Amino acid sequence: MDVKVLDTTLRDGEQTPGVSLTPAEKLEIAKILDDLGVDIIEAGSAITSPGEREAIKLITSEGLNAEIASYSRILKGDIDAALECGVDSIFLVAPTSELHIKYKLGITKEKLMDMTSEAIRYCKDHGLKVDLCCEDGSRTSVDFLKKILKLGEQEGIDRFTIADTVGILTPEKSYDIFKEISKVAKVPVGVHCHDDLGLATANTLAAVRAGAKVVNVAVNGYGERAGNAALEEVVMALKLGYGIETKIKTEKLTKVSEVVEKIFGIPVPPNKPIVGDNAFTHEAGIHVDGILKKPETYEAIKPELVGAKRTFVLGKHVGMKSVKKMLDELGIQVNDAQLKEIFQQVKYVGDKGKKVTSADLEVIANSVLGKEIKRFLELKELVAVAGNKITPTASVKVSLNGKEIVESAVGTGPVDAAINAIRKATKELQFELVEYHVDAISGGTDAVVQVVVKLKSKDKIVTAQGAGSDIVLASVDAMISGINSLMRRLS
Repeated sequence: MDVKVLDTTLRDGEQTPGVSLTPAEKLEIAKILDDLGVDIIEAGSAITSPGEREAIKLITSEGLNAEIASYSRILKGDIDAALECGVDSIFLVAPTSELHIKYKLGITKEKLMDMTSEAIRYCKDHGLKVDLCCEDGSRTSVDFLKKILKLGEQEGIDRFTIADTVGILTPEKSYDIFKEISKVAKVPVGVHCHDDLGLATANTLAAVRAGAKVVNVAVNGYGERAGNAALEEVVMALKLGYGIETKIKTEKLTKVSEVVEKIFGIPVPPNKPIVGDNAFTHEAGIHVDGILKKPETYEAIKPELVGAKRTFVLGKHVGMKSVKKMLDELGIQVNDAQLKEIFQQVKYVGDKGKKVTSADLEVIANSVLGKEIKRFLELKELVAVAGNKITPTASVKVSLNGKEIVESAVGTGPVDAAINAIRKATKELQFELVEYHVDAISGGTDAVVQVVVKLKSKDKIVTAQGAGSDIVLASVDAMISGINSLMRRLS
C-alpha cells in the first residue's frame, strides 16, 4: 500500500511562533519539497495577505510536479483568493466539533453543513480539487464525521481529512476513528496530527494502519505550539516499521531538513529523530566498538538512507577505538603507546565536563607526538561595537599564511558582525559555518562561556571551541581554531 504525502511546512509549519517567510523563501522551500517527492504542497493560505498570494503565485507558476493547494475556510472570499493564485486544489477546513461550532462559529450543525456544501460546490464549479478537512475532528463524534464525509462525497470532494487540531489523540483512539471512517469512505482519507502530547507520529501511523491514505506532515515537525507530525519521522517509520512506501526520496531528507532549518531560523534539537545532529553520532565506547564491527549493532537506520553521515564524538564515555577512528580521519598516525596517552588525556578533559572537539584532539595528539601545530591563520586585532541606535560592527586584523589582512563587517549583533568579518578576511578558503553553539559554564554577569562551532569545507567537517568571559572573542577564537584545523586537513 502506497501513501501520499501532503506537506504543510509552508502553511501550518510557517505558523511556528516567530517564523514569517518571504515569497522567495517559500518558493525555495516549495522547489526542494517537490524535488524530495512530496505529492501535495500546501503552499499557504491565500486570504492571509498580498505577500502570501504573491508567494503562492510564484509556486504555482514554477511548473512543479506536486499538486499545489491553498488552505481555505468555508468562505467564498477565501476560495476566490486561492483561485486568483492558480492553485490546483483547496484544503477546505470546516470546524466540526461541537466546541468549535458553538463557541468559535456560533452557528448550528445544520448551518455548518449548508456552508460546507456551498463552499465545496463553489470550488468544484471552478475546477478545483477539494480536500475537505474536519478541524478539531479528533474531538468530533464519529457519527457527525460520517455525516460530513457523506455530504462531501455527494458534492464531489477528492479527499477527506480528519485533523487532530489540538494534539489530543492517542494511537488507540486514532486507529478506532480512522478505521470507522475508512470503512465507509469512497475517497482517500487523510490524517493531520499535532504533537502536543508527543504522539503526532504515532497517531499518524495508527491512522495509516486503519486505512488513511494521505499523511499531512511538516519538515522537522514545525508548526503551531508543539508542531505537526514530522515528515522525516512519518516517512521513515512507514518505510522501515511497516513496509509502506511513499514517493519521498529519503536520501534527500537530511539536506531538506537543513535548508528549511536555516530559512526558518528555528534550530532542530540535536536529539531529533532522523535529522538531528545526534541521530547518527556515537560516543560511548561499547557502542562505537559495535558500530565499527557491524553498524547494525547500534543503528536501526543506515545514515546513508536519509542522506546523513555517521560521526563519533569524544568525551568521558569515549572508547579507545573512537579516538583511533578520529585520529585516522585527521590523518594522524600513532603507535599503541601514543594512542593510549592521547586516550587518557581525552578522558581527563571529558571528566572535567568539557567537550573535546576535533581541533582539541589535534592539539592533544600533536602534543603527545611532540609536534608543533601549524597555524595558517592568527588573530592580531579585534574590535566590536554595538549599542542603542548603532549598527553592530566589527573589524579584525588577521595574518593568513603570513599575509596581513584587515576587514570589517556588520551583523545582527557583535558576535555576528565579528564572525562576518572573519569570513570576509578568509573568503578565499570557501568554508561554511554549519553550527554555532554557546553555553555559559559559570554564573554571574562575568560568566565564562564556551562557544563550539562546526565548519565544513568540501567533504571535510571539523569542530572547534573557544572560551572566555567575552563571548565575541570566544566566538572568534573558536572560528580561528576551526579554520586552522580545516586548513591542516585540506593541505
